[in-house]
Amino acid sequence: MNIRKIDTFSGHRDSIYTIIPKHNPSEFYSAGGDGFVILWDLEKPDMGKLVAKAGVSIYALAHDPSRSQLWIGQNYEGIQLLDTQENLIIKSIKITNSPIFDIQLTEQKAIVALGDGIIAVMDIESFSVQKHIKVSNKSIRTISLRPDQSEFAAGDSENKIHIFDLDSFKLKYTLAAHENSVFTLRYSPDNKYLISSGRDAHIKVWDAHQNYALLHDIPAHMYAVNHITYSPDHTLLATASMDKSIKIWDAQSFKLKKVIDRGRHAGHGTSVNKLLWSDFENQLLSCSDDRSISVWELQP
Repeated sequence: MNIRKIDTFSGHRDSIYTIIPKHNPSEFYSAGGDGFVILWDLEKPDMGKLVAKAGVSIYALAHDPSRSQLWIGQNYEGIQLLDTQENLIIKSIKITNSPIFDIQLTEQKAIVALGDGIIAVMDIESFSVQKHIKVSNKSIRTISLRPDQSEFAAGDSENKIHIFDLDSFKLKYTLAAHENSVFTLRYSPDNKYLISSGRDAHIKVWDAHQNYALLHDIPAHMYAVNHITYSPDHTLLATASMDKSIKIWDAQSFKLKKVIDRGRHAGHGTSVNKLLWSDFENQLLSCSDDRSISVWELQP
């Protein structure tokens, strides 16, 4: 596999914590410690557009293309709702005094991970909180929706993964998963696996069809793994780490295929916080504490 950095997006004034796609494959949003939300286009790398400015850091974004809305999780300040056609904030709700670490949307509900150990369930149409689920004494750091929409998984800073029914929101399983905080979870697109990682830098693979039995425990990075994502064709996994590297894995065998780092590929100089593997020309995007977004071309 050949790796080549083809673009760098600069414009943020602080660490970039999240990048998510827009409905147009070439467009994506980024947000971070400066409170800026910027819309970028991979076809126009020098044309970033500031669409919102929060007064505090942003860890979580979620795009709702059917309603042309962007959910913005402001740390300690709640959630703002951006109309993406007019680029105007149309609603705001203070649901917590804690950081908002993740927002995942279903057709009708928003599942929100909070720093006080609570999962907030919101109704999208009314933009109101319907349920608070107390899960942990520490932060809920990540949420992943199962592709068949039957369950969702939540990872916390007490080292556990919690599996909930997506209809009733009843707890089904709790896994003593890692040696430290669980930062990232991702269901495989075929529903077979739940992939987890976090501060202990191990990737763990759980069998979603067999009561989440542990299948693999892989020492993956030197330091914490911040994010996991799949390639558009579902054949590869990518992991982003505090050790400044990105690693590419085979999605079936879970064997390491490539390392992207500063020494070999002019990678990031600080923690890599989030990844986005775009449908646009199969480009892999990474954002970092170094205030930049890198765009990677991967060729067999």
